[in-house]
Amino acid sequence: MILKLNDINYYVNVHGKGFPLLLLHGFTGSSENWHPFIKFWEHSFQLIMVDIIGHGKTESPDNAKRYSMDYVTDDLLELLNKLDLDKINLLGYSMGGRLALSFAIKYPNRVHRLILESTSPGLQSLNERKERMIRDEKLAERIMSQGIEAFVDYWEAIPLFASQNKLSKEKKTALKKQRLCNSTIGLANSLRGMGTGIQPSWWEHLADLNIPTLLLVGELDKKYCQIARLMCNKLPNSELKVIKNTGHNVHLEEPQIFSQIVLHYLLN
Repeated sequence: MILKLNDINYYVNVHGKGFPLLLLHGFTGSSENWHPFIKFWEHSFQLIMVDIIGHGKTESPDNAKRYSMDYVTDDLLELLNKLDLDKINLLGYSMGGRLALSFAIKYPNRVHRLILESTSPGLQSLNERKERMIRDEKLAERIMSQGIEAFVDYWEAIPLFASQNKLSKEKKTALKKQRLCNSTIGLANSLRGMGTGIQPSWWEHLADLNIPTLLLVGELDKKYCQIARLMCNKLPNSELKVIKNTGHNVHLEEPQIFSQIVLHYLLN
């Protein structure tokens, strides 16, 4: 269904019954990425799958500032209010994890439990942020100049996703098809408005976040394993699970293990 959240038309897919679980996909993804888990989770939770601004069937406005974490967390709050949901469980992957963490820090009273998959709280120093913003702007310009197909080919070949080479041909084809449904302006502005460089750094806020939090990472993703360990040391009510022989996208590479971990954490 399409819901107008503040001034943006968002695509929202709701399945199942039970305590609500809001699912947030990564960059170039969409709510489709969570479809394989419906059969595992719909009997335990009301699944709320959203296409984040600039992705999938949600609007892609021309103004990059509208993609900021501040605006998009307020869109999620409006979503909860429109669906008459007081508290939710919240699961986010990569970019969606940064959005989930941003929402939990801004509106902690609306989150029951938090699951962050391959997620960062942003960059700690101003210099790091400036350098990343420059890289993200170059990437945004590449998307706009070369088009979505050339960008997806480039994106799928970056080292972060090397472990996905073991996926079946069918899975790879389906993933590429989903990515190609995104728009150039949507992905470019997503980088400009809610990229890792421009988002607020939440490192100093982690110690004050008392929401039960599960950090999930793949052991082959060395960068995010290190980030997750640092986060776990700062978050007062957190635990860390490292999934063997898996890279950045745990839910894609090991869906059954991922599904079981999520169920166990949220139901116990």
